[in-house]
Amino acid sequence: MEFLKFIFSLGVVIAIFGFIWGLLNIGYSLLRGQNKNIGETYLLKGLKYFFMVNVIFLFCYESNNYTTNQLIISALILLTYFLGKLQNQQQKKQLFKFVANGMPLMNTQFNLKAEISIIAFSLLSFVLFFFYPQFANSNFSVWMFKSINSINGTPIFGFIFKIIGAFFIWSIFSKMLNSFSILATKKSFESNEPLNERKDNDDFDDYEEVK
Repeated sequence: MEFLKFIFSLGVVIAIFGFIWGLLNIGYSLLRGQNKNIGETYLLKGLKYFFMVNVIFLFCYESNNYTTNQLIISALILLTYFLGKLQNQQQKKQLFKFVANGMPLMNTQFNLKAEISIIAFSLLSFVLFFFYPQFANSNFSVWMFKSINSINGTPIFGFIFKIIGAFFIWSIFSKMLNSFSILATKKSFESNEPLNERKDNDDFDDYEEVK
C-alpha cells in the first residue's frame, strides 16, 4: 500500500507542477510574445524538466519514508514521462510534415539532439541531487514545492488533481507495459522470422511444381 500511495502522490505532484508551469508559461508568452525561436523554446523546456526533477527530488526527500527505492522509482517514472513527450513530438512532426506535404506551413520546432540533451541533463541533475541534496534547495524550487503542497491541500483543486494524477500514473504504467510488450514481440518475431521465410519458400516451390 505504501508503494501505491507513493506512486499516486508522485503523479499528483507532477500534475500540479505541469499546471503551475503552464500558468507561468502563459504569463511569459503574454510578456514576450508567441514568436519564440527554437533556442528559446528548448531553453524553456530544459528549465521545465530541470525544475520538475528538482521538485520531485524534494518530494522524495521530504517524505517521511524516504528511501533509495523511491528515488529509483521516481527516476524511472520521470524517464518514461520524458520519453513519452519525445515520442509525441516526433509523431507531431511527422503529422505536420504529412499535412503540409513538404511545404513549410507549420513549424514544430523539433530537434532530436536538443530533446535528448535536455532529458539527459535533467536525469543527471536528479543523480546530482542524490549525492548533494543541498543543491536542490533553490528558492524557485522550494517555492514551487510549497505551492504544489498548498494546491494539493485545497478541497476542490486537490480532488481534481488527485484524479488527474491517477490518470497520469495509469498512462505511465501503460507506456511501460507497451514498451515491454513491443520488445518481447520484436524478439519473438526475430527468432521466428527465418523459419517463416523457409516455410513461405517451400510453399512457393510446391506451387511451381503443380504449374
